[in-house]
Amino acid sequence: MLSVSGIRKAFPGVQALAGVKLEVKAGEIHALVGENGAGKSTLTRIIAGVESPDEGEIRLGEAVVQWHGPAQAKAAGIHVIYQEFVLFPHLTVAENIFLGRMPRNRLGLLDHAQAERRSREILDRLGVSIDVRQQVRLLTVADQQMVEIAKAMIDTPKVLILDEPTAVIAGREVELLFTRLRRLREAGVAIIYISHRLDEIFALCDRLTVIKDGQWIATQPVAGMTRDTLITMMVGRDLAHLFPPHEQPPPAQPDVVLQAQDIHVGRRVLGCSLELHAGIITGLAGMVGSGRSELAMAIFGGLPMERGTVTIAGRSFRTITPGQAISLGIGFVTEDRKGQGLAMLQPIGANISAASLETVRRGVMRDGRREWQIAEEDIASYQIACRGPGTLVSTMSGGNQQKVLIARWARACHRVLILDEPTRGVDVGARAEIYRIMRGLAARGIAILMISSELPEVVGMSDRVYVMREGSITGILEKDEITEEAVVDLATHDRQAA
Repeated sequence: MLSVSGIRKAFPGVQALAGVKLEVKAGEIHALVGENGAGKSTLTRIIAGVESPDEGEIRLGEAVVQWHGPAQAKAAGIHVIYQEFVLFPHLTVAENIFLGRMPRNRLGLLDHAQAERRSREILDRLGVSIDVRQQVRLLTVADQQMVEIAKAMIDTPKVLILDEPTAVIAGREVELLFTRLRRLREAGVAIIYISHRLDEIFALCDRLTVIKDGQWIATQPVAGMTRDTLITMMVGRDLAHLFPPHEQPPPAQPDVVLQAQDIHVGRRVLGCSLELHAGIITGLAGMVGSGRSELAMAIFGGLPMERGTVTIAGRSFRTITPGQAISLGIGFVTEDRKGQGLAMLQPIGANISAASLETVRRGVMRDGRREWQIAEEDIASYQIACRGPGTLVSTMSGGNQQKVLIARWARACHRVLILDEPTRGVDVGARAEIYRIMRGLAARGIAILMISSELPEVVGMSDRVYVMREGSITGILEKDEITEEAVVDLATHDRQAA
């Protein structure tokens, strides 16, 4: 259905692609994998007509094509669903699906009834039950994603490209997505699936293509390939020890540095209690919507508690603000690093010092030299790939952006670091580095609370795990009890912890 060969693309000072090739068959789900910076996004933009290659050939079917813009590629049947949805929240589902292409009646007026009827037909083919008259802002993230796919289905697509489609969903929502993608495969659509979650690739995809440093490495069937082999192909080195061991065994009776008791936040958190211990990585697991992030935000002061107390360093709070939490040595790495975490148009130096401005002040003025020095220290310590402290974070890969965010809070906090989805949208090589950083921070005596939707991450990094379901903690797992099966059991069964 689609083949590209000999694709080369250079930007000032960077050779993004150097002779890449990719072939995707009709009725196939084909994974495109590689580390951040490997060239996946550039290749996708070229296929979609957003960028033009310096060299190389694109074939759609038997015809050689040369796009003069994304509209031309889309008209030919190539559709891309990006990680950040392109939806208008206050428009209805039907209006979003037919945005810019609304049908008209015989009088030339917009025909909302026809748009709603056709939207229902498209969603029915995808196996989705959504009220097409509902505003998109009221939908779950998973249903918003289905609206994005439905937009592509107005004209049956020949090639559908999905960029990190499960970055904001988990559990049953992922299985529903897979079911719908398999239906599209059966209908003959060629699907390119881009994801850092290797388990998804093995569960869903037929073949995969690996690119590294802008070069084609291999194209192989997924069947028969091992996870370790794929990781080695992607990063060029063995990451058998992806989850690092403790630098030293945790103390038998570690100090309690934070205690949350009977926390209530609306209907999202219903009487949850937990303890965080010095030098211990505590996992907080559960399905998306179970209340994990809301509980963590309440502890940090980002959401008001209706009931409950948070005790830090011997001080108990019935209400707490983020400012108080930071002053007591608590840091929070949000799951939305672009929207809520980083100042994307600011340099690394300003981002790292943002939560500890007192360290870069000279009187009432900011000490730019000190800020630069701090940034240089953390760039070296956290192995942040960049040109220097003046690099804008918007120009960096997801993994390096995440390390900047962790560096900020590691410098600001000295008791507790809360990490909400610490490796979301991060390639496997950067994951290994982030895990190493987490272990190092725990070895310094910092208590870490890690929220994660990825079971291998929960099992591989946690010393202790609290599991949530529908706003309540259903169980606590210790050491050898921490298995994927045990976490799933507690996340899907209503058993309240003692």
